[in-house]
Amino acid sequence: MLMAFGVFIHRFDSIYDDTPAERYQFPAQYLSRAQACLGDWIIYYEPRKVRDTRGYFAVAKIEQIVPDPTAPGMYLALVEPGSYLDFAMPVPFADADGQIIERGVLNEAGRISGRAQAAVRSLSPADFNRIVSAGLEDISPLLPRTGDVGVPTAVQEERAPFIFDEARERVATLVSRVVRDRVFRRIVLRAYDERCAVTGLKLINGGGRAEVEAAHIRPVEANGPDIISNGMALSGTAHWMFDRGLIGFDDDMRILVSRQVNDPDSVRSIINPSECAILPAHLASRPHPEFVRWHREHRFKQ
Repeated sequence: MLMAFGVFIHRFDSIYDDTPAERYQFPAQYLSRAQACLGDWIIYYEPRKVRDTRGYFAVAKIEQIVPDPTAPGMYLALVEPGSYLDFAMPVPFADADGQIIERGVLNEAGRISGRAQAAVRSLSPADFNRIVSAGLEDISPLLPRTGDVGVPTAVQEERAPFIFDEARERVATLVSRVVRDRVFRRIVLRAYDERCAVTGLKLINGGGRAEVEAAHIRPVEANGPDIISNGMALSGTAHWMFDRGLIGFDDDMRILVSRQVNDPDSVRSIINPSECAILPAHLASRPHPEFVRWHREHRFKQ
């Protein structure tokens, strides 16, 4: 069975009701193109005209397409839970030499066509392979302090004889929990400058690896996506307390200490002086209020 890939254009300040890890809203004019991607993978792209654009920044699998019940004439492409993955390294539209990575937007003369402006468009398996490979290329730095260091990465695979076989191998890589954990760790630690959001400490061990860990706010086992806005950099102790609901955050990201903590003074002594989470400068990298609220309602021990 042939695979059908696509590109969905999304920008952080979009006027559409988009939540990339969950749904993508689009008008009826793109329905047939979106339906062609049903059951397969798409790559999110942020246009070059957006300041500090992320380029091709994530991948996800489209599970269902339905009319938007809140907006006549609009549709929602629903993302398969657990499929969304931010790229370890966002991929630019063109490299330093001006070479376009998505060859499908070029016309016969090798120039960028109007197709590049389409918010939803098909993507060839070759372009999919090229973009995903580049997006996952930076998963070797900042490895976990212990664990599966020797597991091969996507870019170490041998080239398959056929493009579709290579695409299937690339998809197998995207669903690998080992690869996803490494990518998630990389993007979270980079966004937080390897600094714990709770303690404010930035500790590097003798091997040059960061002591801080990448924590999912809404855990994977509860359908928490591998998106930067569902992640925080936390030290081992802070991570342990966060996962067990002993600390949490309010809507303004002030740090909450559970009444069930047996030694609240000691816990407060390791919290940074601001008593608020130390967050990334880029708004798109900060925890999404929905994930923070989920943790407060389902994990934090009031």
